[in-house]
Amino acid sequence: MTSLFQPYRLADLHLPNRVVMAPMTRVRAAEGGLATPSMAAYYAQRATAGLIVSEGVQPSLVGQSNPGTPGLYTDEQVASWKPVTEAVHANGGRVFAQIMHGGRVSHPETTGTQPVGPSAVAAVGDVFTPSGPRPAPVPRALEEAEVPEQAESYARAARRAVAAGFDGVELHGANGYLISQFLSDNANLRTDSYGGSVANRIRFAVEATAATADAVGPERTGIRLSPGAGFWGVEETGVREMYTALLAELARIGIAYVHLEATADEELLLELRRAWPTTLIMNPVLPMGPKQVGRTEADRWLGLGADLISFGRAFIANPDLVERLRTGLPIAPVDEATYYQGGDRGYLTYPAYQYSA
Repeated sequence: MTSLFQPYRLADLHLPNRVVMAPMTRVRAAEGGLATPSMAAYYAQRATAGLIVSEGVQPSLVGQSNPGTPGLYTDEQVASWKPVTEAVHANGGRVFAQIMHGGRVSHPETTGTQPVGPSAVAAVGDVFTPSGPRPAPVPRALEEAEVPEQAESYARAARRAVAAGFDGVELHGANGYLISQFLSDNANLRTDSYGGSVANRIRFAVEATAATADAVGPERTGIRLSPGAGFWGVEETGVREMYTALLAELARIGIAYVHLEATADEELLLELRRAWPTTLIMNPVLPMGPKQVGRTEADRWLGLGADLISFGRAFIANPDLVERLRTGLPIAPVDEATYYQGGDRGYLTYPAYQYSA
């Protein structure tokens, strides 16, 4: 049976184990979307993961979802990320940047501009702003001629990510953000070439992925997907047909991996595993659900055919998570109050396991 601690070849990267640190927003960036020395320390502490996928990084100002998140659309942002990637590499790690365009999940108070989306339909729920939670605003529906520019923004950010020293990028195609909004049939009410049929609803995801693969190479490109998830009010019909069609198009592009979240029933997830010809990263539990990924869930999904397993919340409180999983040490609990509060408490203050004398 495949072990979580066996090495794995991901395109041109040698991974020493099959543990992936999942992308997690921590809102610790400095003004201007700059990465910080604390972020360098945070990721370096977790560099024993086979692969780190960074927090979501906005590819443009209009793509920013939350305040306090980092970007990759200015030269200053690129320069600020270089110490982060250097610290990870100095500790023997590998790191991809997750490129995240929030689309309608944003607010003018955060960006100074009206959010954009496939249609003028607001997300369900409150979004974070500098002054606290606010109802999600109605986005401006993108004109058809504008859509390719938003797809290209992922590619531009990917080029900057590689210039900053990242080993590759993951497009955030999940959880109700822009790519997910185009896949939807209630956030996407378009009647042009980006809406309606399955072929049209997957078009934006395919164009963004193809542009990114052209920019930095398919071997440096991955995508995260959450079939049927329903986050931020996004609804999808024909989930099996749509994601099967999407995976077929992504396979033609030849990207390095697909990163699936356990947001659909297991039968469908296994069908998608069979449909995807190369590396599959699996996050085996519902994101932000009541359960965290542990060794049991990881081993089970490796047995079901996943190649790599991503762990989210467990990595927050356990910088030495790989060693804890390997040796059966207790997994420390996380303080949810410090997820997004800023500062180093609950960010750099979780220790490695303390052995008693």
